[in-house]
Amino acid sequence: MDAIATEAGVSKVTVYNHFGSKEALFSAVIADALDEPLTGESSAALEGLAEAEDLRAAFIDAARSWVHSVRTDDQVAALRHLVATEGHRFPELSRAWNDRGPEGHHPAVANALHTLVEQGRLTIPDLEAAIIQFYSLLVFPHMVFSTYGTHIDDDLTERLIASGVDMFLGHYGPDTA
Repeated sequence: MDAIATEAGVSKVTVYNHFGSKEALFSAVIADALDEPLTGESSAALEGLAEAEDLRAAFIDAARSWVHSVRTDDQVAALRHLVATEGHRFPELSRAWNDRGPEGHHPAVANALHTLVEQGRLTIPDLEAAIIQFYSLLVFPHMVFSTYGTHIDDDLTERLIASGVDMFLGHYGPDTA
């Protein structure tokens, strides 16, 4: 806590007043870090889906950006591993993560899909399930394999992205309702 307060240029009391406890601070840091792959370029790509003429191509571009972030950010991968392995010792961390739910984890995905539904470009009766399915098709393979020290090569990554987007759009496209 001393190091964090020093880095932030505030007193340790200020850090405690803002977060309440070391555990709450740790949970906030972890949650923000786990959301990191969907910021910046990835978030902009998701926001651009609403204006895209070719929805499939736009989804593939957004997915490439997101998957690239997941595959290449070693610090976020280490934090994901930490949450997975230490959640039993710090139940408040797991609770903080679980309480956010799929929409809360990555609002950029929820917002993009919701907008496409409003536009009539997708038909999604259960947004929460669709978000988890979207993650499962695109990023979960990389997260799971990296947890075990296995790397998915670039060619397979491209195939997973294209087929994942095709499956998602095939299921939720407006003509599938």
